[in-house]
Amino acid sequence: MTSRAREKFATQVNSRILSAVRSIAQSEGRQIQSLMDEALADLIEKRKQGRPRAHVMEAYRDSHETFGALYKKLAE
Repeated sequence: MTSRAREKFATQVNSRILSAVRSIAQSEGRQIQSLMDEALADLIEKRKQGRPRAHVMEAYRDSHETFGALYKKLAE
């Protein structure tokens, strides 16, 4: 995600969720704010008109190219 103007805000988070986010940030060598940007962007994309996220649909299309015939047989 490209760097843009940032704005501070405060909220409260379930302590277990925050602990898990901190662990992810540490294991990936990232800042929590980077993970929050990613999570909020994913949430926004997920909620847009109830459509699945773009990377999910891309994975589905790739899978369908490889396994389309199998999916058809399983559906029968």
